[in-house]
Amino acid sequence: MNRLLCLMIACLGVAPVIAIAADPVMNDEVRWWKGNLHTHSLWSDGDQFPEMIADWYREQGYQFLALTDHNVLSEGTRWMSVQAIVARSDDGIVDRYRDRFGDHWVQQRANPETGDQEVRLKPLDEFRHLVEERGRFIMIPAEEISDRSEGKPVHINATNLAEVIAPAGGATVREAMQNNLRIILEHEKAHGREVLPHINHPNFGYAMTAEDLAAVVSERFFEVYNGHPGVNQLGDKDHPSIEQMWDQINAIRCGIAGVAPIMGLATDDSHEYHGKPGSRPGRGWVMVRSRFLTPEHLIQAMKRGDFYASSGVTLDDVRFDESTRKLTLEIQAQDGVNYRTDFIATLKGEATDHDRIGVVVSSQEGTSASYQMTGKELYVRALVTSDQPHVDPSFKDQMQQAWTQPVGWSN
Repeated sequence: MNRLLCLMIACLGVAPVIAIAADPVMNDEVRWWKGNLHTHSLWSDGDQFPEMIADWYREQGYQFLALTDHNVLSEGTRWMSVQAIVARSDDGIVDRYRDRFGDHWVQQRANPETGDQEVRLKPLDEFRHLVEERGRFIMIPAEEISDRSEGKPVHINATNLAEVIAPAGGATVREAMQNNLRIILEHEKAHGREVLPHINHPNFGYAMTAEDLAAVVSERFFEVYNGHPGVNQLGDKDHPSIEQMWDQINAIRCGIAGVAPIMGLATDDSHEYHGKPGSRPGRGWVMVRSRFLTPEHLIQAMKRGDFYASSGVTLDDVRFDESTRKLTLEIQAQDGVNYRTDFIATLKGEATDHDRIGVVVSSQEGTSASYQMTGKELYVRALVTSDQPHVDPSFKDQMQQAWTQPVGWSN
């Protein structure tokens, strides 16, 4: 440390360690970070300026956010007509944008050819400096790679990209998934950076089956909860719910293929930011346990399975002891709220025995819960449900929940 600085600290009667204690880089204890990895803005089919969206998440206590517009990264120069912006939202959107960030930030012009009033959409590299704060809030460049096959949507998010990735296509839904994932993994290797691919809303258009997701073993993540009301979260009489699908996928992966289970995320898939019906922000998120708030550390933690998904329930801790084969969790209690933890397993047995898939092997009340594996399970996971309704439900009778990752599987 500089000698003059040391003398100044000594004169003030403050030890040097106090001077750096508030630095989030030096305070490197493992902690939980809250984030959303599926968000849309005016850069594709959302209805809000990206920096307004980022500012909302930061103010709501999130620590990281990925803007995942369709087949585009928010980069380069783009102007959008005021008429088109207002048509998506309301007459006051530009005024609110100006009120928040100021006249000098909001850039407007008359289109050189048509004379129509336009607003410049700011790229991530330009506006991130207004909202990011070291150790408290970061933005992560990302894209929703939006493909189609067999007349069905095949959407895969890629988080922490260096450049945009074009959809790869494929003769079948499964082939399109595999082709896009291959390109994402090649991108990760070529750029030497951690990239997180995850499958979006598999029941959207009932595009993907459990068999499809089980077969594409290079994909390790999918959305167990997506806050868009139109993604068929609960399935129907001919299709399983997403949660049922999760166990069907992992019954095949762990019980037949002998590969690692797929892990579950919760996301907003937000498009609408003005209180209208639709896919609004704040419905689902991930909590990631990491020492540092950087894209690389967050993604590394998720690849280890050190995260959980939530639509309202917060966990203080979740641990699986490999030696004792015991899964334990602690729920962050809220006054007057009751919690039930269901431990859900798929049991070993014949592939045709569907009664063994996604079985509740233990149900416990309270803010602490644990499950001791018996050797009969392929894996076990926990679903925590509170007795409080979701603050902004995306389907009827939705309650606040949290999902832990499948553990206890072996090759």
